[in-house]
Amino acid sequence: MQPSVQFKKIWEDDDMSEILIITNDGINSFSVKIYAGHQEFDSIHKKLEIFKNQIYGGITEIDFGCFGQEYANGAFNARLHFVQNQRGRIFITIKMESEYFEFGLKKVASEANIYLISEPALLDNFIKDFKYIDKELNTEVIFECIEK
Repeated sequence: MQPSVQFKKIWEDDDMSEILIITNDGINSFSVKIYAGHQEFDSIHKKLEIFKNQIYGGITEIDFGCFGQEYANGAFNARLHFVQNQRGRIFITIKMESEYFEFGLKKVASEANIYLISEPALLDNFIKDFKYIDKELNTEVIFECIEK
């Protein structure tokens, strides 16, 4: 299985979309559903356009949802980092949390930390496709990564 982060739009209305995010490191995978306002997609796209040119130590984050039981659905955070002296590789640290649910006498959520590596050309492909995920032209976008 190819390491990747997949974004699938599964529902939308006038204010927001629900996205299924599936991460896969080649062996392990984890998925969450998140809600995001339409403006969040444009904001993330703009951040990624700036980040792609910061190959000497640039850092950015992709955030959807909020962590904690007081928030609806799940949460997703991906920290992208061009580490200096790593031949243009992008090191990606992903934290994910599912929706909270009753578990005995408490509420819990499943959580995962996933570590991926990608490259500038793959980031460019992702940025190009991500621009349209919230505009109904593209309901599935994949950020491809490389084997570790």
